Amino acid sequence: MNRTRRRLLQVGGALAGMPAAAVWARPLRSAEQGKRLSLLNLHTSEHLDLEFSRGDGYVPSSLSAIQVLLRDHRNGEQHTIDPRLMDYLYDVAQHLGVDPAFSVISGYRSPQTNEQLRERSEGVARHSLHLEGRAIDVRLTGVDCAELAARARQMSRGGVGYYRKSDFVHLDTGAYRTWNG
Repeated sequence: MNRTRRRLLQVGGALAGMPAAAVWARPLRSAEQGKRLSLLNLHTSEHLDLEFSRGDGYVPSSLSAIQVLLRDHRNGEQHTIDPRLMDYLYDVAQHLGVDPAFSVISGYRSPQTNEQLRERSEGVARHSLHLEGRAIDVRLTGVDCAELAARARQMSRGGVGYYRKSDFVHLDTGAYRTWNG
């Protein structure tokens, strides 16, 4: 018997003694590995490539850096960003099988900015989740926005708005709902 076959039989014997759930229920990502994102703010040209989550928790310094990057670029006002929004970005990229590298059109919006945008456009909600740091407008590198929106809709989590003319997708951590802008 050659070495390769012997090794295969040894491994097979060891696996036979394990419960099936232990073999098949392995996570795609170990708890030690963190979740990474790459974010480019299109208005300020600032870029982050960071691990925002590690194990069962978030990385506080990364969340602080994300808060700065996603600030209202019109007046510099910052707001805490819902970390579940970063999970949403990461997860939708994983479902698409691509690196989570996003271009950001809009993150947090101050009340003044939101009101200015509402005066110029019908598509801006009075009580937008952008005001709470729970919404983001993005493009995903290498993925058509229609495909990004379709995959996010399949996930049935949060809000998903597809703005074909402006070529971006709105994602938020509110109740599941969809729309086209």
